[in-house]
Amino acid sequence: MPAVPPDSAAAAAPLLTREQVLRALRQVAREGRPLPPGTVYELVYRGRRYPPRAVAELAYRLATGNPAAHWPRAAGAPTNALLESLDFTISTKRPVLTSGSGPDGEETARQQAEDLYTGLPKEDPEAPVTGRPASATQAAEPTAPYAPPAYSRADALAELFIDAPSLDAALAGLTRRRNLLLQGPPGTGKTFLARRLAWLLLGAQDERRVELVQFHPSYGYEDFMLGFRPDAEGRFHLVPGVLPLLCQRAAADPERPYFLLIDEVNRGNVPRIFGELLLLLEADKRGPAHALRLPYAPPEMPRFFVPDNLYVIGTLNLADRSLAPLDYALRRRFAFVQLQPQFGEPLRAHLAAQGVPAPLIERLCTRMKALNQTIADDPELGPDFEIGHSYFCQPPKNEPAEAWLRLVLEQEIGPLLGDYWREQPAIAAGQLRKLLA
Repeated sequence: MPAVPPDSAAAAAPLLTREQVLRALRQVAREGRPLPPGTVYELVYRGRRYPPRAVAELAYRLATGNPAAHWPRAAGAPTNALLESLDFTISTKRPVLTSGSGPDGEETARQQAEDLYTGLPKEDPEAPVTGRPASATQAAEPTAPYAPPAYSRADALAELFIDAPSLDAALAGLTRRRNLLLQGPPGTGKTFLARRLAWLLLGAQDERRVELVQFHPSYGYEDFMLGFRPDAEGRFHLVPGVLPLLCQRAAADPERPYFLLIDEVNRGNVPRIFGELLLLLEADKRGPAHALRLPYAPPEMPRFFVPDNLYVIGTLNLADRSLAPLDYALRRRFAFVQLQPQFGEPLRAHLAAQGVPAPLIERLCTRMKALNQTIADDPELGPDFEIGHSYFCQPPKNEPAEAWLRLVLEQEIGPLLGDYWREQPAIAAGQLRKLLA
C-alpha cells in the first residue's frame, strides 16, 4: 500500500471540536501540568497563554482515547488555523513582558473583560466536564448538594436585640429601595443585623448569595468595579471587581435574591469607589434598559447593569471624627435605619441565659444607660457617640462573670471614653470609676 503523504494524513485526521479543546484546557488547569513552550505563537484564553500545538495534541489524545497519539498537523499555520476556526485566539509570542499593550495584550484585556458583564457565563477551562453545557444556575452553584439551614422571622427576633416593628420596618425599607444603610453608634450590631436581613429575604443562612466587603481609605474603583492589575508575569490585565462578578451571578439566577454587604461605607472615598453605581443603584434604574458602558471596557463589550434581584446593605459609623459626611447623591439612593444601644429586656434575657447573675446584669444595664445619657448630653459628643451593647454579648462560660465584666470595662470601654474626652481626661476617668464601682 503506498504511503499517504503527510498533508493528506493531516487533512484526513478528524477535526477537533471546541469542547474537546476546552476539555484539554480544563485538564491543564486542574492538574497544573507543564506543556512544552511554544516558540512563536500562543493560544490566549481567559487571560492565560498556552502553546497551541501542545494543547491541540492533548485535545487530540483525549478525543481519540489514545494517550500516545500524535497530533498530525505541523506547528504554526496548520495548527493555528484549526484552532482559530474554533474561535480561539492565536497571538504572536513576545520575548519580553508587556503591560497589556499591543495585539496580544489587547486581546487578553478583551477576554478578561468578557467575564465582567452580566448575562450567561462563558466557558471555564477549570469547570468540571459534564458532557453538556452548564446552565447559568449550575455555573453559580457548588457541585455537591448543599441545603443551607432555614432562617425565619422568629429566628431573627430570637437573636436580635430589636423589636418586631423595627425589624419589619428595616425589611420594608430594603424591599422598597433595594438599598439600605444601617447607621448608629459603635457596638450596636449593624453588621450582625445586615447579615440577618439578607438571610430573612433568602429564607435561609445561604452564604453563597451574600458577599461582604469592607471599605477603607485604600479601597478604590479598581477593587470594586473594574481596573487593570498585574499577573504573576508582570502583565497587566483588565480584571472585574467585587460588584460586577456578583451582578453576573445575580443576573444568571434571577429568581433568587443576592446581597452585597458593605461594612464601614463611609470609611472609603464613596463617590470614587462607586462610580457609575451611583446611578445604577436606584431601584428604578435596574436592568439592561439602564445599562452603561464602564470607562475601561472595550467598545465591543456589552454594557454593565445592576440586576433587579441584587440588594445592597451598608453599615455607617457616625462616631468617627476622621470620616467625611456621606455624599448626598448616595444618601438619596438608600433607605436609612437608625440603631440604638439596647440595654433593655432582650439583653437582660440574653445575659441571664448565658449564666450571668441577675444583680450583675442589673448593674451593667443601669450604669451603661446612665453613661450613654451623659454622652448624649455632652455638646462635644452627642447620641452618635453612645456605646452599644455588643461589647457585652459574649460572656465566657469558663470564668467568673464579675471578672469578665471588669476586664471589658477596663480594656474596651475605658480606652473609648479616654478618646471621647481626650481634652478632659478627668471626665473619662470619673465615668470609668462609676462603671467599676
